[in-house]
Order: sequence, then C-alpha cells, then structure tokens
Amino acid sequence: MSRRHWFEDLADHMGEAYLRYSFTKLSLQPEARILDVGCGPGRHANEFARRGYMVHGVDISERFIEIAQAHAVGGATFEVGDARSMSFDGNFDAVICICQGAFGLMVEDGGDEEVLRSIARALRPNGVLALSAFNAYFVAKHQTDGEFNVLLGVNHERTEIRSPEGFVKQVDLWTGCYTPRELRLLAARVGLEVTALYGVEPGRYSASPPSLECPEHLVIALKTPSHRLGS
Repeated sequence: MSRRHWFEDLADHMGEAYLRYSFTKLSLQPEARILDVGCGPGRHANEFARRGYMVHGVDISERFIEIAQAHAVGGATFEVGDARSMSFDGNFDAVICICQGAFGLMVEDGGDEEVLRSIARALRPNGVLALSAFNAYFVAKHQTDGEFNVLLGVNHERTEIRSPEGFVKQVDLWTGCYTPRELRLLAARVGLEVTALYGVEPGRYSASPPSLECPEHLVIALKTPSHRLGS
C-alpha cells in the first residue's frame, strides 16, 4: 500500500460505530473456508465464525482490523491488506465481498478488476463468490444528493459519518456503479461465471430480478476450473 486510501480516514473516524450495519446471509457447507474481502470491523466474518465456519478477513484499514481482532470469535482471523493484491491461491471455498467491501471503492486505474482478479485467485475451483455492487441505473435515475460521472460510472457523495462518541464529520465518498452486463463481463474476464444476479436493498436481500428501483446488485459467481489467471 503505497499511499493512504480515502476509506481509511472514514474507518478511523467511525471505528466501532460501523458495526451497526450488518445484514448479510449466505448458505454454505459446514466445513467451508470463507474469505471476507473488505471485512471492515469484522461484522460479517465474526458472525460466520459464531456459526462454526473458518473465516479470514482482509481490510485496508488498520483501525477496522484492530476492532475485528478485538471482537474475534471462534475461527475468525484478520489481517490488514489491499484487496487488489492479495496473495491467496485457491485457499478458500467461498468469498464474500459485500456492502461495498473493497469492490466499488477501488475505481482508479482498473482497481475493481484487480479486486475481482485477486478474489478469483483466492477461490478453489468451483468456489463461490457473493459480491454486491451499486446499481448504475438506480443512481442515474434517483440520484439527488451527489454527482454521478456517467463517463466513469463513479458516484461522488458528500455525507456525514459519526464516531462512537457521536462526533460528526463530513466526508467524500467515491463509489463505482455497475450495470448487470458490466458485472457479467468483468467477472468473465477474471475466470468467474455468474450464476445468479439479483436486485437488492441493504438489509433486504432477496432473489428479486435487477431493476431500476433496486439500489444494489448481488452477484453470485463460481470460479471457472479451466481458467488460467494472469498476474
């Protein structure tokens, strides 16, 4: 990590207050090994660990990893790392990258593709990925409090965040937004086969089709066994 990512300042301010956002479910075999990419303060990783899974979380924020380790339960482990350059090689049965967990936050210089490529490398053959992404159609139609760069597919917002003590801070957020077609093409480039793509709302994940009215997409994809990943 050659320079500080803007998300790290957000993480430092919010700290444990970020843990109040937690709402993901995923069905897996009991022996599955899970990688949580962009794990934040461990909200999802620790919940999977409570249910008996072996989970490893990676996040670019040192502050969030400190919180995750302080609350670590069962088989949950954590490390500071950049999702674009993880060194795992077929170590995991499943990867979750949800609630803007790295993907969508690394939009510069093809960073989101590098995140996906790194995820694909971490999965064993036929391993499964659950990934969420902002819906470009929804943002283009409904955006009223930010600026959507149509050329780049990046949404810029100015919003308030709160620390655990309640202190308010104004921050800038830049998030990559995608169409279903873009997500399928990007996944295919790195050796992932999209098996399902849903339209979802935070806290209300369901098997609904993508639409103009759903703020996020939820992608379910499998690692293609025959695909050879480049470095």
